[in-house]
Amino acid sequence: MNLDRLQRFFWFCAGTPAEIIEKYSTEHSKYLGIGATIFFTALFAGLSGGYALYFVFSGSPAAYVAALLFGLLWGLAIFNIDRYIVSSIKKTSKGLKQLYQASPRLVLAVLIAIVIARPLELKIFDKEIHDKLTERYLSDQKAQIVKVRESFNEKYALELAQVSKYQAEYDALSSETGKLREELKSEVFGTKTGTTSGITGYGPYAKNKEAVVQGKDVRLQYLSRELATLEEFLSRQKAAEGINNQMMLTESVLDAKAARAGFADRNWALGALTQATSDVSRSSANAVSFITLLFIAFECAPLIVKLLSDAGPSDVELYETESRIIAQLTNTTFLNRNRMIRQYRALGFGAGSKGRKRTLGYRRGGR
Repeated sequence: MNLDRLQRFFWFCAGTPAEIIEKYSTEHSKYLGIGATIFFTALFAGLSGGYALYFVFSGSPAAYVAALLFGLLWGLAIFNIDRYIVSSIKKTSKGLKQLYQASPRLVLAVLIAIVIARPLELKIFDKEIHDKLTERYLSDQKAQIVKVRESFNEKYALELAQVSKYQAEYDALSSETGKLREELKSEVFGTKTGTTSGITGYGPYAKNKEAVVQGKDVRLQYLSRELATLEEFLSRQKAAEGINNQMMLTESVLDAKAARAGFADRNWALGALTQATSDVSRSSANAVSFITLLFIAFECAPLIVKLLSDAGPSDVELYETESRIIAQLTNTTFLNRNRMIRQYRALGFGAGSKGRKRTLGYRRGGR
């Protein structure tokens, strides 16, 4: 009994009335397969849509509820579209005409398959996407730090140039002063060199060298004060503009940021992953292509089965029933009973009302 209900449900999914299919045993398996394919396509569409919306509300308490509701609505929408697409193909048409009628539906089926496949691909390649996002966030952070520092350097170019100038002079003067101190020591101790007299004691040569050293020390002290003042000023400005807070993100912070990434970032990461030139990326690109092709084939399967199969008894009965109804409704004979009934029903009379009978009698009498 349950199997019979399941079979009738899949017949319903195929878009053909179950009463007609039931009459012909040769049609049972065909419409069972078509209906099951439509149902499972809608099921995958619901899962895909729900997963996509989950990332839109990721981190919110309503994420699961929103994903469930949207997944259900999206699955029902795809189910309704697929059911209409398959049921609208008329098997009574022949040759290229039938293919021409089905071509817009095939294009729509391909688009639906691509839309369904993308969120599922994001889930399948979740780890690779996570790594790609971590790499991107790290690169973005480095670029941001470089950009902020370059902006700071441009803004305080004069002060930084002055610091560089004073620092270069200080280093050169400090080295020169060190050499003069060594010469003064050699002069006092009577060491004979190319720049000392070789006379032991604190003589005039030693006094002259000491005066030179003292003059250099005064300049060094001035440069040291200026450097300290400028560096303190620049340090305050860096703190005020947040330069000191610019630091590289830790691995744990990068992982947490990648885990909270939204649908757009994850979609970008998958695209970047498939467009890279490494062996791993080429392998991932091939896998993504195969998954997409699989869903396209899955989505087009009911259409292809309907196109390749011969016109069955149910198709002929549907065509004849529709033709008969259309012929009755388009009959232009003035006294056609169906037309008269429809005409007076539109005016508000019931099908068997006395008003209709009186009107018909009056018309016949006055004819």
